Amino acid sequence: MTPVRVQVRRVRPHPEPLPLPRYQSGQAAGLDLCADIDGEWTLAPQARRAVPTGLAIALPEGFEGQVRPRSGLALRHGITCINAPGTIDADYRGEIQVLLVNLSGEPFTLRRGERIAQLVIAPVVRAELEEVDTLPTTRRGDGGFGSTGR
Repeated sequence: MTPVRVQVRRVRPHPEPLPLPRYQSGQAAGLDLCADIDGEWTLAPQARRAVPTGLAIALPEGFEGQVRPRSGLALRHGITCINAPGTIDADYRGEIQVLLVNLSGEPFTLRRGERIAQLVIAPVVRAELEEVDTLPTTRRGDGGFGSTGR
């Protein structure tokens, strides 16, 4: 596997900078993003908040960043990303922020440096749309939600 070079910039100085995102295992697909906050934040039940990571990136053309929830936070605390997966376009240079939501019935305390999401770098395919009067038929046809069974 050939790595893709992604430039990273810290958006604000801090006396104790957080480590850069990293893969937590040899086959991990996502780099862990951490909360770059001062002190603690409490996320009330059903509340949502943009959580800064303190990082901006420069993706190569033809790639995107996908911000995805961390399964452990979702299972244990009901914390997930409200717009999963969130997309970081290759031409975006602002700070990465993670839109977290607390789907549990209990307040959740978020601390500086806590791993809050995963960043997956993925290739992008650009589509060329062609307007037609009819589409090729398939066995499924226009069967939508639930049409293939349980």
